[in-house]
Parts: sequence; structure tokens; C-alpha cells
Amino acid sequence: MKNFIFLVLLLPFQLLAQPFTKDEISRWEQQAKQVTIIRDNWGIPHIYGKTDADAVFGLLYAQCEDDFKRVELNYITVLGRLAELKGESELTADLMTRLLIDSSEAKADYNAAPAWLKKLLDAHADGINYYIYKHPNLKPSLLKRFQPWFHLLWTDGSISAINIADITDAEVKNLYLEKSKGMGSVTKKMFEEKLTGSNGFAFSPSITKDHNAILYINPHVTFYFRPEVHMVSEEGLNAYGAVTWGQFFIYQGFNEHCGWMHTSSYVDNADTYIEKINQKEGNVFYEYEGEQKQALQKKIVLHYLKEGKLLEKTVNGIYTGHGPVMANRQGNFISLKSNNRSMTSLIQSWKRTKANSFSAYKEAMALLGNASNNTVYADAEGNIAYWHGNFLPVRDTIYDWSKPVDGSIRATEWKGLHTVEASVHIYNPANGWVQNCNSTPFTCAGKNSPEKNKYPHYMAPDGENFRGVTAARILDKQKDYTLDKVITTGYSTYLSAFELLVPALVQHFKKDITVNDSLYALLAEPMHTMEQWDFNCNEKSIATTLAVEWADRLLPAIGAEKIADAYDMDVVEKTKVYVAHASTNELVGTFAITARDLQKRFGTWKIAWGEINRYQRLSTDTDLHFDDKKPSIAIGFASSVWGMIPSFVSQTFPGTNKRYGYKGNSFVCAVEFGKKIKAKSLLTGGENSSVTSNHFNDQAEMYRQGKFKDVLFYKKDVVKHAEKTYYPGQE
Repeated sequence: MKNFIFLVLLLPFQLLAQPFTKDEISRWEQQAKQVTIIRDNWGIPHIYGKTDADAVFGLLYAQCEDDFKRVELNYITVLGRLAELKGESELTADLMTRLLIDSSEAKADYNAAPAWLKKLLDAHADGINYYIYKHPNLKPSLLKRFQPWFHLLWTDGSISAINIADITDAEVKNLYLEKSKGMGSVTKKMFEEKLTGSNGFAFSPSITKDHNAILYINPHVTFYFRPEVHMVSEEGLNAYGAVTWGQFFIYQGFNEHCGWMHTSSYVDNADTYIEKINQKEGNVFYEYEGEQKQALQKKIVLHYLKEGKLLEKTVNGIYTGHGPVMANRQGNFISLKSNNRSMTSLIQSWKRTKANSFSAYKEAMALLGNASNNTVYADAEGNIAYWHGNFLPVRDTIYDWSKPVDGSIRATEWKGLHTVEASVHIYNPANGWVQNCNSTPFTCAGKNSPEKNKYPHYMAPDGENFRGVTAARILDKQKDYTLDKVITTGYSTYLSAFELLVPALVQHFKKDITVNDSLYALLAEPMHTMEQWDFNCNEKSIATTLAVEWADRLLPAIGAEKIADAYDMDVVEKTKVYVAHASTNELVGTFAITARDLQKRFGTWKIAWGEINRYQRLSTDTDLHFDDKKPSIAIGFASSVWGMIPSFVSQTFPGTNKRYGYKGNSFVCAVEFGKKIKAKSLLTGGENSSVTSNHFNDQAEMYRQGKFKDVLFYKKDVVKHAEKTYYPGQE
């Protein structure tokens, strides 16, 4: 084995890009005429092609029309080239990507791909390249030509598709780039990311009014991360839903037969290993079963922008049999074993869009390629189902897989994959509903949920969160669901976290703050407001303003609490532990800081939630910017951290006093599987990223109200509401 593998990244890709040839252009023009794009009255693209590849070609062209910047940015990210665009601050992120995702492996997968998949990969690149060709005034940031193997770098549509276990970016930076203070820790932002997630609900015919299965699709992602699309071909494709910018499969959506909603999964399927490493004469060795094995070294050439110049930094990545060495913890080198891209994953992502029955969907699940998602499912046969994870390595349960294990022995190796039937799952529970809110699967169907003691702990370490508490409670109380009733249920305004936090606050105030205390005059009235609150949020609620601004300040301390579970992931238990021992100063003192801060920012603490909690979309920029002086819309929703089902995560930004939403509800859809598909959907802001487009913000007021539009699934309805009909490249 050669000691070094050189990645061909010595020059920026844009300098290597070749102009498009006459043969390529001719081929694209011919394929374009086999595609019809119909934009409906909301700007949603309905793509019709003769073949699946035609539909992919048209889909990518349409995506580029709506937001080329985000299509390009996603591939800049998975290529590990962000620093070329954003500067030295992104070097660590690029290095982590390049340590985990190797372009040479993606190229090899493309060359080995089955013919049908290669056609889709070719069409994917061709659709984007044709758009670039047809728009000579377009100025790509870096990528002037897309390659068909690019999609094999990014085979999962999740916003958190890369799993790095407990490795931090600070550890990678310390090991490979430069020494910095500390090893990294769980920050408020990192903790909040795990809590805001997504929701999926499925309802069986036994509890719906018209006795049809209903699916509720409710991802929580950064705003404008996914557009709404419809793909149809004469080869059996007819899928509607949300696609991640730059990808060719419907990530969360439905076809005529079934629907799927993915929530980010926290199953343990990436592990860290303690490696016994030594160096000798420029070579690196690691111990395995008493023998010295030579580590693989890869020269990784990174480029970064600094003061207008493109500079270069070379890193020598080290790999053991488990994967890349990512950290050095007190003299122990830590490697990571994971599955962050695979051709199988991309095949599975495509096959589920064409599944035409429960058994066909289970066949797609049996590929075991999905490493980042749970799945909530419903179909036209009346089935509902839930699967917790999919790619699940078999491991020896005598080890604690929440921590690094000994990498020098065979006993800690993965022993194949668990089958779908061996995973945590449930089909058609007697209660008639399933739910997941990035929380434990052991409450996914109320009292009919899977039993925890039947599964190894690493298979479902996810704890409970307050969304899960809210969802399980409200779903168990209702029957006779319709699309509208499902949507209303999905828009519950109850914030269950404050059932624990507010009583503790009030109790400490009454116990320790007397009339003579200086805090009493400041807090007596706002404390009364909190005591009278019913824990529902809305635009006019002053209590919501006080509660969220206060609890945001408590979140780091709540996240730092330790609980008995080895994976330490249950925010409900963490909150219970926190309120049990929190001091008056922590609770009441922080509440006083909150009241004073509101007084300083707005002249009064009596500020309605909608006055400071706003939706605003100003530009096409991928980095969102906000301005208190420019128009914005009041939003009555709050972050799902606090148990809110329709999440709206907001915060203040540099230069703002008000809070602005930047992630939460994005594409939301309720679909009923009867003799004909009935569905309603909603999209953050609008379909198109251009401020000059009629569809830049045409759904914003609907977003504020939770008012859904009818999905146009059948072609006769699409044609009836057509705004524009054309083929790619037709001006």
C-alpha cells in the first residue's frame, strides 16, 4: 500500500473547469425538449419528463432558477471548499469535511454505479451545467462546472447528514491546524440544535374522519433550506414534497401510494476509538491485536481566502482501520468510524420516492443506507409506521458506546448491521397514531410504543424533549382527524417546558423575595404575569416575551446538567434536575436581568411577543441579515426548544433589538391517502429567492397565520393553475 494518497485539489476547481463543448450543449438542448416545467400560481415547479433522468434534469434546472446560490453553496460545502469563499474561519469545517468525505471514493462510486443511477447522476450535473450555460451573466462563486460524481459526496438530504459522534471542531483544529484554547464543549447553540429538530405524525384510518391514512410533514430547518417541488416521469415517478437544494430526490414528501417524513435521528451509529499511535521514520503506526499496523496518510490541500488572495494549507490526514484520527485527548489519539456518504444511501433515497406499496417501501428501508434519519410513514393501503434510524451497526453491549472504546482490539469492531426488523420500529399501533419529534421512540405511539428493555441502549439513546411531551399528549386526546384538524393539531401553541420552569421561578420569588427586597418592586408585576400565564404563546402575549427571553438565558445551564443516562440526551430530565437545585439567584436573578434588558431595549418590560418576534426576508443572500428599521411580520410562535410544535427559532442579531426567525417550520405538508391524493402545504416566505420575484414572500402572511394552500398533485389541476409552461432553456 502506498504511504500517501494525493487528493487532486492542488488548484482551485474554477481554474480547472473546462468550457462546455458543442456536443454537450447539443445533448442538453435535446434532453431539455423532453422536459416540461409548469410553474403554478405559487411558483412551485411541476417537472414532467419522459424518463426519470429527464425529470432530474428539469428539476435541477428549475432549482437553479429559484436559487442557484444555495445549490452551489451546498456543493461548495460538501467539497470542503467553504474557506475559498468565506475565508480562514472556515478552514476547520473544510478539513472536517475532507477528512470524512473523500472525492476519490465518490468518483469510484460513480464509475461503478448501475446504469440507471449513472443516468440520474449525469442528468443531475447536466441540468445545472445547462443552466450555467444558458445564463452567461451568472457569476458562480466557485463552481463553473458540476461533475456527475458531486452528488455521491452528499447522499443524504438531512441538514445534519454528517455524524461526528462527540468530536468537536476545536479538537480537529488543535490536532491538525493550530493550537487553540480548550477542547471544545457543548455550547448553547449546539444544545439548541439537538432540541429544535423536526416533527412527523401519521394517523391510521381508524382515527380519521374519512378512514384514510394521513401524514403530517413538519421539518424544522434553517429557512429557505428546501424548496417545494413535484417530479413526474413516464417511468413511474410521481413524487411531491421538499427537496434539499442541489439534490435530485424528494427528501420529505409523498407519491400516489405512500408518504415519508424524516426526523433527524440521534441513534448511535458513529463511534470513536482510542488508538495507540506512534511514529517512526516519517511513518505512522497504530496497534491492533498486538501488531503494529501502518496508518494511511492522505495529503489534504486546503485553500482559503485571505486579504483578497487565495492561500494554501496542506494537512497530512491520518487514518487507522476505523477511520480518520480526529482528536488528541490528553495524549490519547481518537479516531472516528462513521458512514457519512455511500452510494447505497443515495440509491435508497431515490427508491423510496418510487415505492408503490408498504412492502416496496420496506424493501427500500432494507438497503440500510440511511444514517441520519428516523422515518414516519403512511400509505394508501391504510398503513402507518415508524422506524427509529436505519443504518445501525451491531456492537458488543458490554462496552459503553457513548464514549471512546479501545481501538486496539477486535472485540470493539462493528459486527454487521441490524436488520430493519431488529431495529426499533412499530407498524399500525392500536392507538392509531405515531409521532416523532427527534425524541425517544419509546413514546412514539403512547402506551403502544416499543418497549425500551428489548433493544440495546445504543440503538435508541435519544431522550425525551418537550415537543415529544406536547405531541404525545395532544395526539392521544382526539379522533376523527381531517387534513384541517391535523394542521390545527400541528399548530399547537402550548409550551410544555414552562410547566416545569415557571412554577419553580414563582416559588423562589415568593419564598425568598420580600416586600422590602429591592427586586420586589421590579418583579412583582411581571411575576404576577408569569403566574397567570397558561403556557400558550401568541402575538399579544407579554408572558411569552418574558418567559422565552428568560429561559434563553437558562439554556446553557440546563444543557450542562448531568443525568443518569450515559448518552445524557434527555432535556426533560435535565430540566427537572435543574429546577430541583437551581438557586433563587439563578432563577429570579436571571428573570430580573431579563426584565431590565427589555426595559432598556424597548422602554418597558410590557412588550407583546409579536412586537419583538419577527419574520423578515430582505435579500437573496444565503447569510441572512435583519434590520429593525425595515418591514417585518409579527410571529406568535416560539422555538420548539420550549415544546412548541410549529417551531419558529428567533434571536437578536448584530444591530437589532428585535428577534428575527432564521429556522423552524419550513416546508410543511399534510397529505391524505384516499382514492385520490388530497394535500395542503406551506412554505417559509416563498419558492423563489429573488427579491424581484412574485414568489419571494407571497406565502409570508400565510406562514404567520398557519394558513395552508392546496397542493396541486394532478396534472389537470396544475394546468388549470399554471402561471408559466416551458422547457429548460426556453426563454
